[in-house]
Amino acid sequence: MPTEHARPLTGIRVVEVSSFVASPLCGLTLSQLGAEVIRVDPIGGAADVNRWPLTDDGTTSIYWTGLNKGKKSVTADLRSAEGQRLVQRLVTESGPSGGILVTNSGGREWMSHNTLAGLRPDVILLELLGGSDGSPAVDYTVNAGLGFPQITGPIDHDGPVNHVLPAWDVVCGLYAALAVTSAVRRREQTGQGASIRLPLEDTALSIASTLGYLTEPQVNAHSRPATGNDVYGTYGTDVVTADGDRFMLVALTPRHFRDLVRITGTESVIASLEQALDADFSREADRYTHRSVLNALFGKWFAEHSTDEAATALDGSSVLSQRYRSFDEVVRSGALTDNPLFAELTQTGLGTYLAAGHPASFDGEHYFTGPAARLGADTPEG
Repeated sequence: MPTEHARPLTGIRVVEVSSFVASPLCGLTLSQLGAEVIRVDPIGGAADVNRWPLTDDGTTSIYWTGLNKGKKSVTADLRSAEGQRLVQRLVTESGPSGGILVTNSGGREWMSHNTLAGLRPDVILLELLGGSDGSPAVDYTVNAGLGFPQITGPIDHDGPVNHVLPAWDVVCGLYAALAVTSAVRRREQTGQGASIRLPLEDTALSIASTLGYLTEPQVNAHSRPATGNDVYGTYGTDVVTADGDRFMLVALTPRHFRDLVRITGTESVIASLEQALDADFSREADRYTHRSVLNALFGKWFAEHSTDEAATALDGSSVLSQRYRSFDEVVRSGALTDNPLFAELTQTGLGTYLAAGHPASFDGEHYFTGPAARLGADTPEG
C-alpha cells in the first residue's frame, strides 16, 4: 500500500444516515479522499445490512462491507428523541470542519436543514431523493421511466431490457460527493452553509440530456433507435471467433478502420463496397450507416480464426478491442494484482482480499481506506 500523505479532505467530518448505493457511495468517496465519515444506522442495521451478495456461509454482506470501508459505525434508535439528539450532536458539535450530513432518509424534521441550522448556522445538509418531485424511486424505476431499457438489448428482442449496473445510483453518489466538497469550499470562503437537494431522477435526466438522448426528440422529432451491440453513430460491434469467444471492436477513427480492414485482409472488398454503395468509410457516418454489411464482412474473418489468432492480430493494430470476460476471468487473469488501484484489505467476515482504492491517483498514489467497521462499533456510550 502506498505511503500515506495528507489527503485533500483530511480534517473534514461527515455524518452519513443512509442505505443502499448512492448515499453510501458518496460517503465512501469522501472517506477515500481523507474525510472522517461516520455512518449512522438504526439499531440492528438499515435495510441494506444483509443485502446480497453474501459470503457463502451467509453471515456477511459483501455489498455492505464494500460500500462502507473506512467509515466509523454508530447505531441509534432513530425514532427516539435520544437517538435523534445523538445524530444532531454528531453533526453540529464537530468542530469547524464538521457540520456535514449526507442522507437519503430526508423528510424528517429533526434532521432538516432548518433544525440543524438552528443548532449550527453553517451546517451543510445533502439530501438524496428518489423522484424529481421527492417521491420514492430507485435506480431501476428511474431507468424504466427514462427510455434506456427501450434501446438496450438485442434489436430483435420484443420488450425492454434493464441494465445490470445501477448506473444512476453510481452517478448520483459521485455527484453527491462533488456537491459536498463544493459546499465545503464555499463555506471556507464565505462561512455559509448549504441545503443541497439531489434527486436520483434529476441525476439521470441531466446525464440523458447532456449526452443528447433527450435532445434528439426535441430537435429531430424522434429518438435514436436500438442498435444492439453496435455502437451508435460510429463503427463498433461484437464478433465471434472460431473458438466461440467474443471480442468487442470499436473503430472510432479512419486509422482504426484501416487497421481493421488490413488485419482482416478485406482491402479489395472494402474498395468495391465503397464504389457500389457510394460510400466513404473514412467517414464515421458511412461506417455506421453501412454497419450491417461491414459486420458480415469482418465477422466472417473472425469466425474463421482462433481466439489467439484474433487477439494477436488486434494487439498488433490500433483497433480498440477487448475480449468479453466474466468477473471470474478478470480476477483469475491477475488484473487486480497487477494494478496499483488494488491493495490487500482484511475484512472481518470476508478475510483478506484485494480491494480498490480511489480510482484517481494523486501524485502517483491511490488513496485507500481501512475495512468496514463492525455495525455500531463506534457508538458513544451513555
